Amino acid sequence: MTENFLSPDRLWLLVAVAALAGVHIFLQFRSPKYAVRISSMEMLDKVVPNRPGWRRHVVAGLFLAGLALSVIAFAQPIATTKVPRERSTIVLAIDTSLSMMATDVAPSRLEAAQEAATSFVESLPEDLNVALIGFAGSAQLLVPPTQDRVAVTEAIDNLDLEEATAIGDAVKLSVEVIEDQAQRTDEGEPDAAVVLISDGETTVGLPAEEAVDIAVEAAVAVNTIAYGTPDGVITVDEDGDGVGQTAPVPVNSDELAAIAEQTGGVSRTAESLGDLEQVYDDFGSTIGFDSEPSDISYRFAGAAFVILLLGGGLSLWWLQRLP
Repeated sequence: MTENFLSPDRLWLLVAVAALAGVHIFLQFRSPKYAVRISSMEMLDKVVPNRPGWRRHVVAGLFLAGLALSVIAFAQPIATTKVPRERSTIVLAIDTSLSMMATDVAPSRLEAAQEAATSFVESLPEDLNVALIGFAGSAQLLVPPTQDRVAVTEAIDNLDLEEATAIGDAVKLSVEVIEDQAQRTDEGEPDAAVVLISDGETTVGLPAEEAVDIAVEAAVAVNTIAYGTPDGVITVDEDGDGVGQTAPVPVNSDELAAIAEQTGGVSRTAESLGDLEQVYDDFGSTIGFDSEPSDISYRFAGAAFVILLLGGGLSLWWLQRLP
């Protein structure tokens, strides 16, 4: 508990508040010290008017609650909040190979990936540049780094399926985009990152191992998402005779995990739209935002003021005096 306060030692003042509560309770059971002889009920009403009863306990309770909240505010409570990270560029690379038409993830791998990617882009800080790369048989820069979220999300909606999977080319192109665009940290490394989603492995283009070397040399972290299930299948007309053949397209996560590990990124797997949205949410929190402690004393001070003000108002109304 003490790590949630900047001055936890001040919480000992709550003992004084508890002592006041104890004294109040003790006085309620204390016998009157003096007895007065009253000759009639009429005189009793004049000398001893109706006591406020439960109302004075309500006022006392509000007074003690206000004091307790004031002590908590004095101890300077803190909470972890998310603040936009000063990162210049995020490159989002999406696999558009034919295997992404598989419907093991409803309505299809690609459509679910488009929906989740759109939400991810819209959740990033406004001053962050976002670039979009689509890759199948080759990698293409569809949207250069920009703060125009509409341009990126429209390009995501217009992704088309093609043959083959060039993951290595996508990684290489992502690094080139970052090298051209991203700012540098004090250590000379680019303050940028890559988020790459795919369901397969490299079948054409630059081998993944060579792409990893390029990313490592440029100090660019590649975060990967292996998307799909082991049961994915697609129907393709391989012979061109109009008759489709069923082909299994199980997700392959090993290559993507290796890319992330070797470049200093994070690898995740997702087998549903819900999984993918959660992965993107996690990436957005770590890539786009930093967690920083924030002093929230004002919340408790404000609550204490309201409670004390309420208690004072009720005391004047019911008892014709302040607590």
